[in-house]
Amino acid sequence: MTLSDHLPVLQVIVPLLAAPLVILLRNGFLAWLASLLTSLCALGLGSQLTATVLAHGPQHYHVGGWAPPFGISLSVDAFSALLVLLISGASCLALAGGRLSLRRDIDNRRAPMFYGAWLIAVAGLSGIAVAGDAFNVFVFMEISSLATYILIAGGRDRRALSAVFKYLIIGTIGATFYLIGVGFIYMMTGTLNFDDMAVRLEGVIETRPVVIAAGFITIGLALKAAIFPLHVWLPRAYTYAPNAVTVFIAACSTKVALYVLLRFNFAVFHGNLLGHSELFSAFVIPLALSGILIASLVAVYQTNLKKLLAFSSVAQVGYIALAAGLTSASGLLAAMLHMFNHALAKGSLFLCVAAFALVSGDTSLKRLQGIGRRMPWTMGAFVIAGLSLIGVPGTAGFISKWYLIVAALEFGQVGFLLVAAIVVSSLMAVAYLWHFVEGAYYGTPPAGESSPMEVSLPLRCLIWVAALSNIFFGLFPQLPLALARSGTSALLQGGLY
Repeated sequence: MTLSDHLPVLQVIVPLLAAPLVILLRNGFLAWLASLLTSLCALGLGSQLTATVLAHGPQHYHVGGWAPPFGISLSVDAFSALLVLLISGASCLALAGGRLSLRRDIDNRRAPMFYGAWLIAVAGLSGIAVAGDAFNVFVFMEISSLATYILIAGGRDRRALSAVFKYLIIGTIGATFYLIGVGFIYMMTGTLNFDDMAVRLEGVIETRPVVIAAGFITIGLALKAAIFPLHVWLPRAYTYAPNAVTVFIAACSTKVALYVLLRFNFAVFHGNLLGHSELFSAFVIPLALSGILIASLVAVYQTNLKKLLAFSSVAQVGYIALAAGLTSASGLLAAMLHMFNHALAKGSLFLCVAAFALVSGDTSLKRLQGIGRRMPWTMGAFVIAGLSLIGVPGTAGFISKWYLIVAALEFGQVGFLLVAAIVVSSLMAVAYLWHFVEGAYYGTPPAGESSPMEVSLPLRCLIWVAALSNIFFGLFPQLPLALARSGTSALLQGGLY
């Protein structure tokens, strides 16, 4: 076997094995450097895996040589590959761009433990993306959740502890609901492998337990994905986590939960459970619409930039859920595209916020008055990423919103109402971003903080690379489109094999 045959398992093994080695390091800088190099290695492996999937189709790895459904299988299609790229890419961006922020937020003595938890989170999230069975998804979900709790609570802001406690309680409820649903499915089918599960569901005569299972799984994953109104853990977690951690989790954590939600509802239940599409749409679309509008409105009135962007993330999760709720090929395509494009925009925005906090010491809008004049380069990058979040033509955000609008119009007469909600929410995005931008450029800075003071040149370059990626993928969307189209086809055809 060649190295390429082991790519699915290496995506998990590399960060998982590196984590204890990082913990053994005594120096915070060495722990950070080892974590960054490991993340870069994971990104390289993920890129090679993605290229292999696009060229040769889904890739499979049978752990111990046991073929599914009897053995554990790791399987990667285009949708999985998209998530793998997001996770490893977000880790690289957050670690590289958040070095100075992390040095200030994390005590040097505790840094090795913190970076070890970071790599465990990367391994857990990647494991969810490549797992071929429902139980190992649960195992990796818990691994990543426990590590994420450590990351959020690892900074100096004690308010993060209450945020983590709320996240832990809600995350545990979500995981419990998911596991109960998987138990019902196993009771009815006798298998945990996604594809074998889909095949066996076709022969299930008594479908009520399966409907109950679908409900438990969907609600549990909706809690994990922060779909409105099950989002209550997200704003405080994003706001009080160390800034670099927020960059990482904002770019990929909710996307992974949404990935599992789509994997179950389309590869397993869709087409095998009578009336599933109607039930799924009836549950998801009202919640998504509420989140798109209400979370955007709440964001307008925020006085802290991180919390403003956190509520924006709830609204953006609503876009993805709305696209999925349309239960069509075009809707799935829009959902996958928006996962990728929102990760680009929000990762860039939170990286800019981390830079603002380095200079101002705070992320409240009052403290950030005039920051655009003090940090013109960073502010320029923030504006570009903000335009992508709004969906301005020429940016990545426009591509996914365009496909979402097309999918909504195909949904029938209700589609025009959905498009109206998307447009109104986009206008509110203009409002809440302008609320910050206006003060940043035209506001009066705090006393003694009016002189220009940019972050270092390497950090500025990284910020601009992240920001310009929103324009690059807006003008050249071939890669995410290819992955989304292939992923949509794989889901609607019933799985990975």
